[in-house]
Amino acid sequence: MEITVENHPLEPFLPDESRVLMLGSFPPPKARWSMDFFYPNLQNDMWRIFGWIFFENKDHFLTADGKRFDQVRLEAFLREKGVALYDTASRVRRLQGNAADKFLEIEKPTDVKALLMQIPLCQAVVTTGQKASETLCQQFGVEPPAVGHHVSAVLSDGRAVRLWRMPSSSRAYPLKLEKKAAVYAEMLRAEHLL
Repeated sequence: MEITVENHPLEPFLPDESRVLMLGSFPPPKARWSMDFFYPNLQNDMWRIFGWIFFENKDHFLTADGKRFDQVRLEAFLREKGVALYDTASRVRRLQGNAADKFLEIEKPTDVKALLMQIPLCQAVVTTGQKASETLCQQFGVEPPAVGHHVSAVLSDGRAVRLWRMPSSSRAYPLKLEKKAAVYAEMLRAEHLL
């Protein structure tokens, strides 16, 4: 089987008022998408984590039939809260044809500092898993923090940013949704989004 190079299929989601930039590694294969947006796989719990934290309902962002995430509601919510989204890789090779980070070879990392220049109010970058955290911290020349913690970095414009490492929202990460949500809630409180 020939391994092809994939370019990122989505544009960065960068609302003007963003105060937090969340970065995963790279989207799953298109066949697993339930919407044309970030964390589109129904088996990924990111939007259940947000539903649990903000609405005490893990299914808050599902459509009425429960078969898709509601992209329109999600985008409106994220704009209101000031959350931007993208990934730490702009081009990858899938060594196994799936979404697992361990089988993802990054061909081109995203220039995260350039993204941050587009959202000048942003003071925190949140990675959602180990590979994303390692890729981000390499760009800033810092060691990845422990899960649930952050390290500081300074941009060329003098802006200090906090680089947070969160648990993966993948169900392959062995932590119950409620416990993942608790870690995310602490970060959101620290960044004044909750």
